Formats: sequence, structure tokens, C-alpha cells
Amino acid sequence: MMIPIEQHPLRPFLPEGARLLMLGSFPPPKHRWSFDFFYPNFSNQMWQVFGLVFFDDADRLLDKDTHTFKQSDIQALLTERGVAIYDTACAVRRLSGNASDKDLEIVEKTDIPALLAQIPHCHDIVCTGQKSFSVLTDDFGVPIPAMGNYNEFILAGRPMRLWRMPSSSRAFPMQLEEKAAYYREMMKTIGIL
Repeated sequence: MMIPIEQHPLRPFLPEGARLLMLGSFPPPKHRWSFDFFYPNFSNQMWQVFGLVFFDDADRLLDKDTHTFKQSDIQALLTERGVAIYDTACAVRRLSGNASDKDLEIVEKTDIPALLAQIPHCHDIVCTGQKSFSVLTDDFGVPIPAMGNYNEFILAGRPMRLWRMPSSSRAFPMQLEEKAAYYREMMKTIGIL
């Protein structure tokens, strides 16, 4: 049986003046979503990381009563701080029906230079998983940096830095506060924090 192709369900979030582009791989299956935005699985720790980095409060962007996230607060924070978000795949096949990167077959990659053309102040990209790194390393020849560091490269004539941060998946073996510390240092270096 042929595995169906899934098209990306979200538009890129590209606030004017964005200085950082966060690239994941692809959203989880819709039944795992708690809201209609990036990192929608309530068990994913990305918005807790952002809560710690920007508010010193892991729960600041969570709505525990409804088991979801505060989407308007998240989007306002990303817009204010200049953080764009999308994924490295526009179309995938889920080989096992789950959200695991290892079980995603990328059918169509995102046009990263086209995304960057829409956010001309951006000179930093952070990948939030191994699958997203593989696209950048394969397509643009950027070596994967050590955790918490970046490698410099040129993309479409623009100097860029590719950052490596810990995965926000709960399965990634690192404490939430330690993950947030990595993101905090990156945000400080970029000038977002």
C-alpha cells in the first residue's frame, strides 16, 4: 500500500524584522496537536523553554487548564523578539504514522533561500532536530556544529550562522532547565535577549 503524502499544514511564521529562523522537521500528526501553531504537541517542551528564557517561568506560555498553549502570547513574543519559524520539509510520508524524525521521508524540501528572502535581517538559523540538520548539511554543505555552538556559512550571498540546540522533545535526554540554558545563550549572542 502506498503511504500518502502529507503537505505542510501551516504557513511559515515570518515576522517583519526577524533575526532568527527556527527550523524543525515537520509537525506531528494532527491528532497530537493542542493548538494550531508550531510545536503543537503539549508534551513538546519548546514553549516551556521559551517561557524560561524570556520570563524565567516554564509555565508562562502554557494553559494548563485547557492542556494547550497561549498562542497569541507566543506569536506576540516571537514577533517582538524577531523569531521566525518553519520546517525543512513541505511534504512528507510518515513511514510509521508518528512524529518521529527517523520515520519521516521528506518528499519535498522547503526552499530555505526563499524563506530568507522574506526576512532580510535574519543571519541566524537554528535547527531543532537531526532531520532538519540533514537538510541544511546536505543542501548547503554546512557541518553540524557542537551542541550550543554555530558554524558560519554563506547562503544566497548572505553570511549566516547555523546553530545547534537540544531537541525540545521530551524524549531528548536533557533536563528542561539545561535545554533553556542553551537557548538563552544563543538568544543573547544573537541580540534577541
